[in-house]
Amino acid sequence: MRIADLQPVVKPRVSSAAALPRQTDWKTWQRFLLALFGLGFALLLALEATILRESGRFGLAAASALAALILAAVVAAGTVPYLARRTVLSRLWLGIDYRPTRAGITYLLVLLAISLAAVNTGNNLLYVILASLLAGLVISGAVSSLVLKGIEVELELPQHVFAHQPVPARVTFHNSKRLTASFAVTLSALPAGRGRFPSTPQAQEILAQSVYWDHVPRRSSRVRHLELTFPRRGRYAQNGLRLATRFPFGLLMKSRVVPMRQEVLVLPAVQATEEFYEVLPLVSGEVESLAKGRGHDLYAIRDYRESDSARHVDWKATARTHQMKVREFTREDERRVALVFDARLSDASASRLARFEKAVGLCACLAWHFSEIDAEMQFATQGFGTRLERARDVLYPALERLALVEPDFDSDGGFLNRVPESAPGFRIILTGQPRGTVPTALWSTSYVIFFDSLPI
Repeated sequence: MRIADLQPVVKPRVSSAAALPRQTDWKTWQRFLLALFGLGFALLLALEATILRESGRFGLAAASALAALILAAVVAAGTVPYLARRTVLSRLWLGIDYRPTRAGITYLLVLLAISLAAVNTGNNLLYVILASLLAGLVISGAVSSLVLKGIEVELELPQHVFAHQPVPARVTFHNSKRLTASFAVTLSALPAGRGRFPSTPQAQEILAQSVYWDHVPRRSSRVRHLELTFPRRGRYAQNGLRLATRFPFGLLMKSRVVPMRQEVLVLPAVQATEEFYEVLPLVSGEVESLAKGRGHDLYAIRDYRESDSARHVDWKATARTHQMKVREFTREDERRVALVFDARLSDASASRLARFEKAVGLCACLAWHFSEIDAEMQFATQGFGTRLERARDVLYPALERLALVEPDFDSDGGFLNRVPESAPGFRIILTGQPRGTVPTALWSTSYVIFFDSLPI
């Protein structure tokens, strides 16, 4: 499949400053200004305590220092929690999470050792080194926030995705920043339970591998072409993406969540299997033998072939030529097939579930085959059915239903009794019911494939 035929599946966008609240909370600003005034007054008291201590008035110095400490504690207890509950700081910092790397842990240990040495010795050079190390941490956080800002990510997949088949995918990284580039950014799936949306219990991640960009210039895009393989049919859900970077110093792993909710339906594999090659000649023979008797005009008399039915042998021509001859008639009905999948199972043993998946794959292969030969097909299963139309028009609705079909343990098993009414023409029935339960009315115009006959 050409990459130009890919259809967009995911286009999450990073929130910008435009998403910040527009209304001003004046009460919060009053609390903030009062906190600044209180902390400033506490600083003045602390400086006054230092002056009093140097002048020898130790009692007043202690009282002033105690008053500064109490004032700072009151501000911290009464204002900081209030502001923390109403702050938009997480939006200003893009909701970035910080996790130290091995190099970062070593850096912090060195920073702790130098800070202890500076406090114990009072060496000004150690204080300068300590300030430089702390500045490195601040610069690392600021630069990484700038790297993860203004990013848009787009994931594209084909319109139809099949299990066990490599699927071309395209991941595009858009850097919308006007002045700065983005460096060393990794895109990966979120760990389980980290997304904002509730995850589907049986759904797996769409993008299971990481994608890395070393450099994306400002106002430009970079593309990565991937091959994704989905191990099973069914629904796949992407509950979020994570953008991460270690730039610039590799001390901290900075990451932010790109919230999104996207689902992709993976169709059953349609690649021919051993079971398909074993069943196809038998099915073709049954269809041909049923169709040959529907015409009335003689078309030709030819030599007998192994695939011909004995009822079409022309015995007079055979006796005259001493070679087996058969009659060919013009056909009024070329290829009309009803594909019936009975999902009824008696128990949930591992062997039966494995054969159920084999049957789903075989049914998908048969539907694909009838579409390739341009037959007329009808598909029916529990709770779903199509009309008799060209197989190419019925194919994808049938495959989508097969992608989601689950074993039916609750029904009464009467689905096959309604097949003669809903599926005219030659029928190919795949069923998990025992052999003796198939209605006798189906045997003359049906080819029945039992799940138990399929190998595991």
